[in-house]
Amino acid sequence: MKKIFLMFLSIMMILPFNAGAEDLIKKGDTLDLNQCIEIALKKQPNIVAAMGNVNVNQSRVGQAKANYYPQINWSSRYYRIDPTANILSKGGNTYNEYQSNVNLSQTIYDFEKTSTQVKIQNLNLGSSRSDLDNVASQIVFGVKQAYFGLLQAKRNRDVAVETVQQFQQHLDQAKGFFEVGTKPKFDVTKAEVDLSNAKLNLIKVENAFRIARVNLNNAVGMPEAPEYTIVDDFGFHLYKISLEDALKRAYASRPDLQSISAKREAAERTIDLQKKGYYPTLSGNAIYSVSGEEFPLDRGWSVGATLDFPLFSGLSTKYQVEEARANLQVLKANEEALRQLIHLDVEQGYLNLQQAHDSITTTELTVRQATENLELANGRYASGVGSPIEVTDALVSLANAKTAYIAARYDYKVAQASMEKAIGIR
Repeated sequence: MKKIFLMFLSIMMILPFNAGAEDLIKKGDTLDLNQCIEIALKKQPNIVAAMGNVNVNQSRVGQAKANYYPQINWSSRYYRIDPTANILSKGGNTYNEYQSNVNLSQTIYDFEKTSTQVKIQNLNLGSSRSDLDNVASQIVFGVKQAYFGLLQAKRNRDVAVETVQQFQQHLDQAKGFFEVGTKPKFDVTKAEVDLSNAKLNLIKVENAFRIARVNLNNAVGMPEAPEYTIVDDFGFHLYKISLEDALKRAYASRPDLQSISAKREAAERTIDLQKKGYYPTLSGNAIYSVSGEEFPLDRGWSVGATLDFPLFSGLSTKYQVEEARANLQVLKANEEALRQLIHLDVEQGYLNLQQAHDSITTTELTVRQATENLELANGRYASGVGSPIEVTDALVSLANAKTAYIAARYDYKVAQASMEKAIGIR
């Protein structure tokens, strides 16, 4: 799954990163959650940065492997020599000096320094790929959070619009009763105040909706996206998983834990690499050269082997080993801290999921009760035995109940997304 995901990201990188918003979202489009996530994985600059880091580490693997291969250097020199400035003057005449060398060198044996370095860089490459996976998971969670936030704001706006309409109906009813003399002027004034408050709340909710849209645009990496709508995917599906299974999956799948584990293993091998600084290196070399004062030049060659043995390096190898060990201790501590954080994330996510589920059940009942209460209040007022305060309270209670129910649905969706992120599900 991870390889498929990385392949998908690589394909996405082929697309122009600086393409305009209209290339991915056209005005009037209707987007679902998956489409928003796909756009974010194409447009978010954090993905591009993480992909660049993978490419950097891929190049470092190649650099580490370079020592497996022979190194060939060519150099050419030319001198114009004036014997008056040279104690080895030759007859007092100015002459030319030509020289050209081709040098080939090859490491024969270095006590596995090169192979260890390649392993370290491969581990760092794996770590950077896990970091990319982690960045993608964070982006996906951010899109889900913003997407459901926009749905919540949209439904809250619908509730506010419905509440304004209900207060308008109540005002019309109060005016009718006042005109026929069955209700006092107080009922009309009270209804007008209630309607104004409902309209004021609608203005606030409309602004919250616009802010939620801005948040989603930012989450998908397109702050200047044209106007579009989203699919009302606010359905409730019970997410079943035990705490024990969630913890097992988190420890096995969390990309940030995989990343730091790879870094810790690389640090362990770095200690071995630094210790190899005590050992010699055997290399072979061959030189072919031409030189002389005039053409044709004299030719020569040499072949040999070199054994470099570090007798004393100012204790630099000792301190490099100590540094590598200290870095390993730091990474081990960070890995343990991350494991504890994962346990906290999973347990909090599990509890929040349970709370959100219970809240949905409770708020559903509250909405039914508030709806029934409003029907009773309207009926009492229409029959002449109820008060406008009773109707107002019932309308406000129903609006609050619906808003609480919407919030519970949003909390459950976000809690589920947070739980999936905590256990490493993309």
